[in-house]
Amino acid sequence: MAEIRDIEVVVFDVLGTLVDEPSGLRAAIRHAVAEPDDASVDELLTVWQQHVELAQRRIAQGHRAYANTEIIDAEAAQQVADRAGLTDPATVARLATAGQRLPPWGDSIDGLARLAERFPVLGLSNAGRTALLRLNAYAGLRWHQALSAETVLAYKPAPEVYRLAIDTAGCPPEHVLMVAAHAWDLRGAQAQGMRTAYVQRPVGDPPTGADAFDWRFGGLHELVAALAAG
Repeated sequence: MAEIRDIEVVVFDVLGTLVDEPSGLRAAIRHAVAEPDDASVDELLTVWQQHVELAQRRIAQGHRAYANTEIIDAEAAQQVADRAGLTDPATVARLATAGQRLPPWGDSIDGLARLAERFPVLGLSNAGRTALLRLNAYAGLRWHQALSAETVLAYKPAPEVYRLAIDTAGCPPEHVLMVAAHAWDLRGAQAQGMRTAYVQRPVGDPPTGADAFDWRFGGLHELVAALAAG
C-alpha cells in the first residue's frame, strides 16, 4: 500500500473533478435556446456529450487526426444548434465556448490553495491549451502549472498524457499523486505508475469493485487533511 507521506507532487484532473462540467454546459444551452424546458436541455446536453465522446474516441483509435477541444466543442455546439433550430451565428459561437465557462465545485478553490502551500500542484486536462487558460481564469483555479493534453496531441487516458505530468513533476511516478473523479482517468494514471486518489463528485465515474486505487475521498477537504497528516 502506498504511503501518503511519499507524495511529492499532486496532479488534478480538471473537468468534472474541479469544475462542474454538466452544470456549466446545461446553463449555456439553456441560455441559447428559446423557452427551454428541463427535458429539452437534457436532450441537447446528451447530444453535446455524445459528440465529444465519439470524437475523442475516434482520435484515440486513429480514425481521426487530433483536434483540440475548441474544435470539437464548436462541432458539438453546431450539432446542438441544428437540433434546437438555432440559426443566429453569434449565439452558436457563444455556445461553442461554453466549456470555458464552467463553475468550480464548492471546495475546489480552497482545496487547491491549501494544497499549494505544501506541494507543487499541477492541472492535467483534456481541455486544449487556450480553453484551459480561459477555464482556469473563469473558475478561479490557481495552479503552479496547468498542463493540456494538447501538448502531446492526445486525450486521456492515452499514456503520453500522464507521462507529460510525470516528466513535468520531475520525480518518480510513485511519488506523483493523480486526483480525479473519474475511475477511467485514474486507471490510466495507475498504468503509468502514478499513485491514485478518487474524489467523489456527483457527475464522476465511480470506481468498480475491481479498482484498487490508493485512496478514496468524499471531497477535497478530506484529501487535503490526509496529505497534511502525512
